[in-house]
Amino acid sequence: MEAADYEVLSVREQLFHERVRECIISTLLFATLYILCHIALTRFKKPTEFTTVDDEDATVNKIVLELCTFTLAVALGAVLLLPFSIIGNEVLLSLPRNYYIQWLNGSLIHGLWNLVFLFSNLSLIFLMPFAYFFTESEGFAGSRKGVLGRVYETVVMLMLLTLLVLGIVWVASAIVDNNKASRESLYDFWEYYLPYLYSCISFLGVLLLLVCTPLGLARMFSVTGKLLVKPRLLEDLEEQLYCSAFEEAALTRRICNPTSCWLPLDMELVHRQVLALQTQRVLLASHPCTEKRRKASAWQRNLGYPLAMLFLLVLTGLSVLIVAIHILELLIDEAAMPRGMQGTSLGQVSFSKLGSFGAVIQVVLIFYLMVSSVVGFYSSPLFRGLWPRWHDTAMTQIIGNCVCLLVLSSALPVFSRTLGLTRFDLLGDFGRFNWLGNFYIVFLYNAAFAGLTTLCLVKTFTAAVRAELIRAFGLDRLPLPVSGFPRASRKTQHQ
Repeated sequence: MEAADYEVLSVREQLFHERVRECIISTLLFATLYILCHIALTRFKKPTEFTTVDDEDATVNKIVLELCTFTLAVALGAVLLLPFSIIGNEVLLSLPRNYYIQWLNGSLIHGLWNLVFLFSNLSLIFLMPFAYFFTESEGFAGSRKGVLGRVYETVVMLMLLTLLVLGIVWVASAIVDNNKASRESLYDFWEYYLPYLYSCISFLGVLLLLVCTPLGLARMFSVTGKLLVKPRLLEDLEEQLYCSAFEEAALTRRICNPTSCWLPLDMELVHRQVLALQTQRVLLASHPCTEKRRKASAWQRNLGYPLAMLFLLVLTGLSVLIVAIHILELLIDEAAMPRGMQGTSLGQVSFSKLGSFGAVIQVVLIFYLMVSSVVGFYSSPLFRGLWPRWHDTAMTQIIGNCVCLLVLSSALPVFSRTLGLTRFDLLGDFGRFNWLGNFYIVFLYNAAFAGLTTLCLVKTFTAAVRAELIRAFGLDRLPLPVSGFPRASRKTQHQ
């Protein structure tokens, strides 16, 4: 063999080893996510649905739980996709020839984007509808009972649903783009129909993020306030407990020795006062907030809550500022429009003007907005009923949660790039969405996000800050009510 043949074989062998290495890394990453999601779902499922007398229902629920675990793992992978790509690009840029990070390359990251896109399509279009129909199925009338009969009924229902959705998408495409080429392209099921359908689902997910994220950003302050110990600058719980006990002891002595006082006593009124003081003391001693304040250290009681509020305010303000700057860039530079990246060359240039520090800020903002969107999603009246309960969540409710979380998470990369939170261009089929090239949609989306977020913060945050300052200084216990804030009851003063 000639030297050229040996060189070709060496290149092919190297490519083969790279593909095998990428497959192993992708499998390990997905297996880790799958295990974490399985542990999470087992904490919320109803144990009675898996220990029923009917073994058939228990088997069906176990199969559906595995499908939900797969979908939730894909959703978690979609959340980590863009941050992992940004950090990976900065690592390759900082350590281009490090031996221990040779496994991290553009081909691996591009492959992860394609896998997340493929599994998202598979979960949303096939697995989750199959899981729902499989849970509700009972088998065809006259057929043998068992899991196989349910599978047959579920497959038939899924085929009918596929035909229905295909017809709806075909009609919608004909209305939007009424030409023969666009209608015939829908017959290409894998190359056009599935990406087109996923583009519609992703657009709905982006719209859902537009509504839920500003609501979640406003709710994050109250949710964080419930988790932390709020400072009470002019309040001492130990002193209040001591005063209540002292007053109760004084009234008890009056009841035991009524002749010691030269004024006539209304014994019924004194008994009611004693009972009120006992109730107040029990509430103070047994309230969870009181116990939390006792266990908290001095810096947690006085600095933890203000620093957390300041941190949330900085992140929210920074997000709105970045979106406002991106709106101006859209009006000036066409390069600010979101677009797809066809190549796999990473580690060539940083996608942040601040370098690695800017990349870290981008990752923090992406995670913050994702958490805020989930908080806003479960806080909205329409989806509040989907909130999972510990060891008391029905299987159909688990399916609904997995579908909604996958829709939100799969739209996160497009959402982040559309708002200009990162300059990292979309990889794979994520950059093929037609509406990403529409200037008016992108511009109005950015303007709507900035406006809704600012409105929610002005309406919610300022009122909450005023209320917390009034409670912190004890002004809510004054004889005269503060304008705009009624006096708190004795029960709610210590919450």
